[in-house]
Amino acid sequence: MLERLDTQFRDSVLNGLSQDPKTLEPKWFYDAEGSALFDQICRLPEYYPTRTEAAILQERAGEIADALGEGVVLYEPGAGSLRKARIVLDALKNPAGFVPTDISATHLHRAAESLTCDFPDLPIDPVGCDFTKHLAMPAAIDKDMPVTLFFPGSTIGNFEPRQAETLLRRFRQETGAVHLLIGVDLVKNQETLVAAYDDRAGVTAAFNLNLLKRINRELDGDFSVDRFRHIALFNERKCRIEMHLESLGDQSVGIAGRRFDFVAGERIHTENSYKYSPEHFTELAANTGWGNPKFWTDTKSLFGVFLFTAAA
Repeated sequence: MLERLDTQFRDSVLNGLSQDPKTLEPKWFYDAEGSALFDQICRLPEYYPTRTEAAILQERAGEIADALGEGVVLYEPGAGSLRKARIVLDALKNPAGFVPTDISATHLHRAAESLTCDFPDLPIDPVGCDFTKHLAMPAAIDKDMPVTLFFPGSTIGNFEPRQAETLLRRFRQETGAVHLLIGVDLVKNQETLVAAYDDRAGVTAAFNLNLLKRINRELDGDFSVDRFRHIALFNERKCRIEMHLESLGDQSVGIAGRRFDFVAGERIHTENSYKYSPEHFTELAANTGWGNPKFWTDTKSLFGVFLFTAAA
């Protein structure tokens, strides 16, 4: 069970909007509405990461399964819709279990129920949890079973590099995983990157703005959502895409009994997505105890899938 989620959300929002510049943590995008909007984003023509990573996994599924061996438990933090997990599970040899986790527990359990229909003999143990805080292993999973961490979607790019190192180190310690199968968005031209986060249909804008709607719904907020706009830009110095919500005028917003003032043009920083070269990410992973990398990419080198082994 995911405990005190409402309190965590409130404290995170109040703390983030008290900073200068103002921030909101991207993990709060994923309520039921936000998760549904992200599923739409993954189908957009501009959003190459999902389809490119899925194609790599499909093409290399046999190699991945051979490298992982038989009887593994697949553990997926921040699992979402489980579409990519299906690809891996289809290829694995006699998988011993699947543990998907997600902060949006309702969305997760719905996806897990659907997966059960396709894998009726596979033990599936969904866990509602915030992977940025802690990973929980269900009691039903035998501690002697080899665990493979599956972390697709370039979610690792949402974290500052030092935070990413801390996360990967903690993942290994908390699960005892033998392997890490991870998707990483690669460095590429700025036009392709920005378009992926600022689509013509406005779905990513709706996804970003839904965070303000969630605050209104759950924290007694009074954001005038139409008085903010979505912005996506590439920070070349830090090699990351940034998403912001920009105030279209001077305004004051109430949230959970507190008030926050905005001036015209002031931004709330809602998300980063770091882009890596294969060499840079291999070095980052090695710093956290993950080595012996295997690497696969597409013909345009848009996206990379890595398979690492935990150091002895």
